[in-house]
Amino acid sequence: FCILAVLGSRHLTHLNSRVLMLLGQLEKLNGEAVLSDAEVSRHITSKILHLIQTQEKTRKEITAKGSSGMEVILASLEVSGGRRVGVLVSKGGTAILLQLLITTSKEWPPSEELMLQLHTILAKVGPKDRKFGIKARINGALNITVSLLKQNLQNHKLLLPCLQVLRVYSANSVNAVSLGKNGVVELLFKIIGPYSKKNTSILKVTLDTLAALLKSKANARRAVDRTYVPTLLAVYQDWHRNDTRHRHVHIRKAILGCIRNITNIKLGRKAFLEADGMRILYSTSTECLSVRTLDPLINTSSLIMRKCFPKNRLPVPTIRSVFHYQLPHIPAEGPVAQLYRQPPDVDDVVDESDDNDDTEADTENDTENEEDEKNHKTQNDDIETDISKLRPKENLTRPLEDLKMYECFFPELSENFQVKVLTSCQTPAVLPKSLAPIVVPTAHAPSPLSLDGPGGAGGAGEGLAQELERVALEEDTLNGQSQSPVVGSLQGELEHDDDCSSHSSGELGVLEVPDTAALLPLHDPELYIDMVKGTKSVPQYTEVAYPDYFGHVAPTFREHILERVYGVQRAKIFQDIERMIHPNDILDKVVYDLDLKRLIDDGESLKFNSQFESGNLRKAVQVRKFEYDLILNSDINSNHYHQWFYFEVSGMRVGSSYRFNIINCEKVNSQFNYGMQVLMYSVQEAISGHPRWVRTGTEICYYKNHFSRSSIAAGGQKGKSYYTMTFTVTFQYRDDVCYFAYHYPYTYSTLKMHLQKLEALRTPQIYLRQDVLCETLGGNSCPLLTITAMPQSSSNDQICQFKNRPYVFLTARVHPGETNASWVMKGTLEFLMSPSPMAQSLRESYVFKIVPMLNPDGVINGNHRCSLSGEDLNRQWQRPSPDLHPTIFHTKGLLQYLSSIQRVPLVYCDYHGHSRKKNVFMYGCSIKETLWQTNVNAAACDLQEDLSYRTLPKILSQLAPAFSMASCSFVVEKSKESTARVVVWREIGVQKSYTMESTLCGCDQGKYKGLQIGTRELEEMGAQFCIALLRLKRLSSPLEFRNSSHFLDVENDLIESRCKVTSSTTYVLDEDEPSFMEEVDYSAESNDEPEPDPDPQETPADEDGLSDSELALRRS
Repeated sequence: FCILAVLGSRHLTHLNSRVLMLLGQLEKLNGEAVLSDAEVSRHITSKILHLIQTQEKTRKEITAKGSSGMEVILASLEVSGGRRVGVLVSKGGTAILLQLLITTSKEWPPSEELMLQLHTILAKVGPKDRKFGIKARINGALNITVSLLKQNLQNHKLLLPCLQVLRVYSANSVNAVSLGKNGVVELLFKIIGPYSKKNTSILKVTLDTLAALLKSKANARRAVDRTYVPTLLAVYQDWHRNDTRHRHVHIRKAILGCIRNITNIKLGRKAFLEADGMRILYSTSTECLSVRTLDPLINTSSLIMRKCFPKNRLPVPTIRSVFHYQLPHIPAEGPVAQLYRQPPDVDDVVDESDDNDDTEADTENDTENEEDEKNHKTQNDDIETDISKLRPKENLTRPLEDLKMYECFFPELSENFQVKVLTSCQTPAVLPKSLAPIVVPTAHAPSPLSLDGPGGAGGAGEGLAQELERVALEEDTLNGQSQSPVVGSLQGELEHDDDCSSHSSGELGVLEVPDTAALLPLHDPELYIDMVKGTKSVPQYTEVAYPDYFGHVAPTFREHILERVYGVQRAKIFQDIERMIHPNDILDKVVYDLDLKRLIDDGESLKFNSQFESGNLRKAVQVRKFEYDLILNSDINSNHYHQWFYFEVSGMRVGSSYRFNIINCEKVNSQFNYGMQVLMYSVQEAISGHPRWVRTGTEICYYKNHFSRSSIAAGGQKGKSYYTMTFTVTFQYRDDVCYFAYHYPYTYSTLKMHLQKLEALRTPQIYLRQDVLCETLGGNSCPLLTITAMPQSSSNDQICQFKNRPYVFLTARVHPGETNASWVMKGTLEFLMSPSPMAQSLRESYVFKIVPMLNPDGVINGNHRCSLSGEDLNRQWQRPSPDLHPTIFHTKGLLQYLSSIQRVPLVYCDYHGHSRKKNVFMYGCSIKETLWQTNVNAAACDLQEDLSYRTLPKILSQLAPAFSMASCSFVVEKSKESTARVVVWREIGVQKSYTMESTLCGCDQGKYKGLQIGTRELEEMGAQFCIALLRLKRLSSPLEFRNSSHFLDVENDLIESRCKVTSSTTYVLDEDEPSFMEEVDYSAESNDEPEPDPDPQETPADEDGLSDSELALRRS
């Protein structure tokens, strides 16, 4: 390298004998290339360097025309590689080699051997030098290589290194445009040809170079204009036909790479379709399916076909919700304001952006990597760095006079307990009964004991769907109803539904209700109907779903996370592509449509229904005999948020596999690709004594589809597509009625029923109050619970202890689609009301204020994320509106009132569900851990923080099998500054302010590793949260429990159910998922919002998470 630096620009003649001898020795060593001769080579080259540095004549002789000296020196570089090439680059060798290339090109004719060696070395050096393309362009090396290539198209010896260097040049986007203008694209097509066993290495490099050039839109348009797309397809077909032994898969894949880059532009996709590219790639790919080694070809072909598949319009008249609710006033700005300002005649399903977009390369791995980088950058940008905002400070924002209205919700602070009967200061208002009759599922008394197994042949099970009826119950229908331990009969006047009712016959019916009273003490079908009558919905539902009426008994068997079969996503995508290849095979028959209000039932198709509380299914289209496209309804006063579904299916055939495709999903990632299954409830199973939701479905996957998503719904982003969630089900019973749901449904009426049943569990030792916090937009009540222990006596000491108990404030279900939050809350409430010694100790330790459902309207109307205001209520905590967000406004008011009287809660926790991660975990707030994630320099005083915010999550990680400390995060993000967790921490001053996230899928650690989560595990999590609070109390006040026998039970419980945590606390970027062999076309995005809102990583910190004072107490 030093020799080259000295010789770089010299030209003269003849070699003296000494230099000639040294060069001969060096050439001999280059030919042998023995590793042990490295020292000898170094010794010889050092002598040559000494000669050319001290003797001008020698330097001139080596660089003379016709001299072989330079070739020998270059050859010594050529045989070296790896680390040596890296050293050459670091020492500036690239510039010297390029300068030598320029110098050599000025000779005429240039030395072919020297050019060969220079391009061979440059081909090695180029990939190691990140600025190689820029250096080559500045030095003028591009034109030299192109000129040499044009002159040597038939000289294969020189052609290969020139192409290799050109490939490196083309990696630079500016170089690619420049080379395209110089006719390199046309030049490369002169080399590309039909199948041949000769010169395959040259062809491979040519195709790789062409693919790099075609990443430029200008070059892609140039290729389209010169009709190269049909040429590439013809060449690919030829290689596919002749490469029968699959020895040249790399060449076939390289051809597809060129096609893939051309089709990144609209003109390329159009040319591909006109050249019959869909049929060609579809037929060649199907022929490759049986050979596993050809998967790279199939995957690339699949990507190209999906990208070129014409964008379809989502088959709905508008992306707005079918149901409309007029708001009391429209927000001044935001998505809801834009929705209301939108002219009524605007087509919001598609817009011109869907036709004019030049989409980026939609490669599976590339997209995923790019999204990972984007998410990593977004995370850092989203972290709050303003220390003044990170400092918790009380900010009441409302006058103290206004906050006095909440005093009536805290009678426990002024109660003297001289009167034994407790009365609420605000009893729940008696809600008006529904004007319309409530339609309840019934049947002609089929015997639950006579049902056969799969197939349902014979007995009373035959023709069940024909016998199932919906009975209209008036107010007095339930009165005087007969009861039996096995069957509860409900009779009434039938309401015949000509539109969407799937099984009405106009006769009286009797419903066989399974006797589950012992298993479901908080469930009562008759009470549930009574609760439904007081529930107000925008669509004015009059039907009740069987699962909500029967109840759910958690199955005793384990439900493992589904192991995905390799190639399932690809198979589903190919079936979708077949719709375009064979359009005559597609039925395209609408069988259910909330927009039309009228359906045609020919008896050949499945029957659908979602017109019941929490139901969500807008449209069902029969695509093939056993395949249906399903469209979900948007949240009311919104045009997106499609994730929650809950619908009924009947009219199925036994033994036939039905494929269901939910085609308007919006999130780019889903646990359905990682083992999560949908939930199904069979009425036949329920009547036979097994009323339960079970995980079901095979061939489940989630992928981007060809339905275009309007920029209006995508927040202004153009060129977006919807995603498909597909699953296959084989029904076991004839004439069954089945329900499918995203997660275990938990309706508002169910909550009201459970709360009423909890009243019956109250003992003289339990202080329980049920108040109505406020009325929602839809006219439903928002319940507020107060639970603690009654004082042991009316003595002043006992009353004082009662009034001075710290508060724990719990909320749940702000997002309607996160039904698991309600099941966790159910477990918490049942534990708090239980007679166990631990529950009594817990009640004696705290006063619990609980709002179990923050968004009743959203839950009732089948929304996924919003309330009737069309807004995410968990983004309204900073400035909630009393008119649009009453539940948030008044819940925050309760907390502000406690702050104003110096009774700030010890713990605040908001229960949520998480659709992108496994396990249960917490998000908290920490100044220190937030600043650790940034480069902000903070004073030492800013980093002083009590670590007690980690105590509760740490206890849960030791106590609850489903809880993962490794997934917890305590970073405060800008995008979350208006959430409950951050606002309660910052404005109310609650240091232990959390969001507890429960997975919708399952666990990948601990006792439940590899299992999907069920209601039993969720309720257990709610109970374990209570036990963790009890241990938290013991850590902070050990003297109070020194003689308490109840804590022996706590310790035993801790020991028995402790989950071994093997991983240290680390930051979690996106999904903790193992890599899957099959490429997946989606990338990581936000937690639960379509907008980018990534969850930040957690900072490594003290694993124990206890403050110094707590550590000292525990050691003592």
